[in-house]
Amino acid sequence: MLTVGLTGGIGAGKSEVSRLLVEHGAVLIDADRIAREVVAPGTPGLAAVVDAFGTDILTADGSLDRPRLGSIVFADPEKLAVLNSIVHPLVGARSRELECAAAEDAVVVHDVPLLTENGLAPLYDVVIVVDASPETQLDRLVRLREMTEEDARARMAAQATREQRREIADILVDNDVPLDALKKRVAEVWDDLARRARQAAADTE
Repeated sequence: MLTVGLTGGIGAGKSEVSRLLVEHGAVLIDADRIAREVVAPGTPGLAAVVDAFGTDILTADGSLDRPRLGSIVFADPEKLAVLNSIVHPLVGARSRELECAAAEDAVVVHDVPLLTENGLAPLYDVVIVVDASPETQLDRLVRLREMTEEDARARMAAQATREQRREIADILVDNDVPLDALKKRVAEVWDDLARRARQAAADTE
């Protein structure tokens, strides 16, 4: 098994890269999706978040009001740290469960938005960083996700810098490019990952 940490700044296009890797045969473990699961209604995770931030962060049906919570924590590093201390251990435990269920020769890609911020690079055999300029990130967040420019800039500022992400990259994927060019680059990356996975499997025989 080859474990891959995939990360990138918000709006860099990491989700598109993970989708393309899955098309090539990767097993995807999506930290964002798991983070939603562990704070679903009725979970201990949601109860802990409500204890920390109050019932105002719930919608009328009792589920987490993610935009409201986001507007609170991304403007306050201390509150963001509190939220992370609740959610990250739960996400980590579930991610390990899913990884253990994958085949021995699989390329397991962990899509982890805060990989850089949380110092998680050593946990993976390979780290892929999806890179885009801050201007591209801001444009995508405002135009495609319909964030306000202020909210988008706050989300970006709450994350690691572009330079910090690039420093931990074993493989860098430039996503300031057209989709066809991105697909070609991801295909090259997949060939590299598949070769590494085959070598890792051979080494354990």
